[in-house]
Amino acid sequence: APAPPPPPPQPRPPAGSKAEIAEAAYRMLLSTLGPEEASRHELERTPYRAAKAFREMTAGLEVADPLTVVGQGLFEVEEAHDLVAVRDLPFHSMCEHHLLPFSGIAHIAYIPNGKVLGLSKFPRLLNVFARRLQLQERLSSQFADALQRLLAPSALGVALEATHGCMCHRGVGVSSSTRTLVLRGPGREDPAVRASILDGVSFGAASAQTLGA
Repeated sequence: APAPPPPPPQPRPPAGSKAEIAEAAYRMLLSTLGPEEASRHELERTPYRAAKAFREMTAGLEVADPLTVVGQGLFEVEEAHDLVAVRDLPFHSMCEHHLLPFSGIAHIAYIPNGKVLGLSKFPRLLNVFARRLQLQERLSSQFADALQRLLAPSALGVALEATHGCMCHRGVGVSSSTRTLVLRGPGREDPAVRASILDGVSFGAASAQTLGA
């Protein structure tokens, strides 16, 4: 039987582009494994694929104003003054210390002050901040601050729980999760409001007492 035709050539990134620079950097990184390993045909397209993945995981940096991703998703609702909780939003980010991924879920709870955000806009906004080189602590604060600017709620809580590649795959090799909590809004100092927000993001009454609610 005749041999199958060779696959069509893959398009190359423009000369001097970020894509080409990133691909060349990954090719150089692979060269540190030695010529025999780096020259394996299975790795020929690896620099291209790795560079593409890196650009996807840092795509949030391309958004000049993160608040614009909500579009027309902010609504005036005069009756909205009771707790809203949005839970179990997945996110994926990259640790700025080791360039290893970390992934987790986000919980949001807020007491609106006449404004609500469309539910699909929460993950859009979260991803703008997650898709960049990050720390979980900064990601929590950036996301909470953006929601506070958009909604100006009476109180707001953002909780993130994530597992980190830099903990699981290197060093101590421990598979553990990290939780961060950020509170915003003038009402967060009220004990009842604070407890309601903490329950909304699953920190519960015991955590409310520990945190001085």
